[in-house]
Amino acid sequence: MTEVSRVIDAPPDAVFAVLADGWLYAGWVVGSSHIREVDDDWPAVGARIHHSVGPWPLHIQDVTVARAVEPGLSLSLEARGWPVGAAAVALTLVPHGDGRTLVRMTEHIVRGPGKVLPAALQSLVVKPRNTESLARLADLVTGRHADAKSGRPRAK
Repeated sequence: MTEVSRVIDAPPDAVFAVLADGWLYAGWVVGSSHIREVDDDWPAVGARIHHSVGPWPLHIQDVTVARAVEPGLSLSLEARGWPVGAAAVALTLVPHGDGRTLVRMTEHIVRGPGKVLPAALQSLVVKPRNTESLARLADLVTGRHADAKSGRPRAK
């Protein structure tokens, strides 16, 4: 299992608000290129984000499914992206000082051809991608949190 972490300058509820907005998924998940649909009850257990993976016109249509959720604390996902397979992804939010959040992200391949890759090789691919995903998540969260604190309306 590969783990990366990052401290985000916003409280856990602000981080979770971005995770709970399935339409923002492609904005922070490296590899997800387009959101086609988000189930109305996202991020409830079993709810799905219907997304495309990869660059156009070679993208693959697949889904990410919420497997466990504790609002403001954690979100566990099964991210699918054939032909590689499916990965179990967990995001844990830990208060970190005054108004900050430590986000831990773990991932491991649970199904498909990618599962036969040794853990060290999986980590060589997953770690940099997830480090970038958390950087993108941090940018989304801090931008939205700054707008909320200042009272500035967000563009629609």
